[in-house]
Amino acid sequence: MNAYPGLLIVNADDWGRDARTTGRILDCFQRRAVSSVSAMVFMEDSERAAAMAQEQGIDAGLHLNLTTRFSAPDCPARLLERQGELARYLLRHLAARVIFNPWLVRDFEYVVTAQIEEFRRLYQRDPDRVDGHHHMHLSANVLLRDLLPGGTLVRRHFSFEPGEKALRNRFFRWFADAMLARRHRVVDFFFSLPPLEPPSRLQRIFSLARRFVVEVETHPVKPEEYQFLSGGDIFRLAGDLPIASRFASVRRKETIHASRRQDRRNEAY
Repeated sequence: MNAYPGLLIVNADDWGRDARTTGRILDCFQRRAVSSVSAMVFMEDSERAAAMAQEQGIDAGLHLNLTTRFSAPDCPARLLERQGELARYLLRHLAARVIFNPWLVRDFEYVVTAQIEEFRRLYQRDPDRVDGHHHMHLSANVLLRDLLPGGTLVRRHFSFEPGEKALRNRFFRWFADAMLARRHRVVDFFFSLPPLEPPSRLQRIFSLARRFVVEVETHPVKPEEYQFLSGGDIFRLAGDLPIASRFASVRRKETIHASRRQDRRNEAY
């Protein structure tokens, strides 16, 4: 039982992308180094991964994919074409996701809705948590059109780190958090697992989880992250702070919109 008021959630992205990725994540989950997964649909291992998640009791949310080509052999041709249009636009330049594109409104709606419906088919329930491949769920066309189901837990932008000065990044993060705060729930802090060095970085992040709800994103398919998780390094750095058994545990904690308390959190970190 967690004796702290906060929560440490370690979430593995790309569940179902391919057999190797799914296998690495499953191994980390079985070692209790991962709390939950973000599942891709219309990918080559999506069907098998969904069945495995239900058999193993793995907490899965939707990993919305607007940029990496769907690889499932039975993916509809029209969906592939529309997703390709979005990928070309979003990956063309860094500012693409912050600019609302009126000519792609129907494409965004179609591709997002298709993935929500496919998740519902595979997991036999609505997604209660949504994040995005390459964080494209935070693109202006998704947020401004309210394409994500209301009331769901949606991944916020990366939390600020000390010394970060980029005005462009700060404005976009403020914008994304403000949009999310209108209809969704968010955790208090969100970080990526790497860089793994120096260890003091992760120790600072884990210490926040004693007081706040903290999500840490990981990709176990990457060798260095897999070794860190499967080899037990994460437990040594976390100390007596437990890793949440499910992302859904966040429902028992207070979730606070970052736009209202960012100054306090920056000071804490």
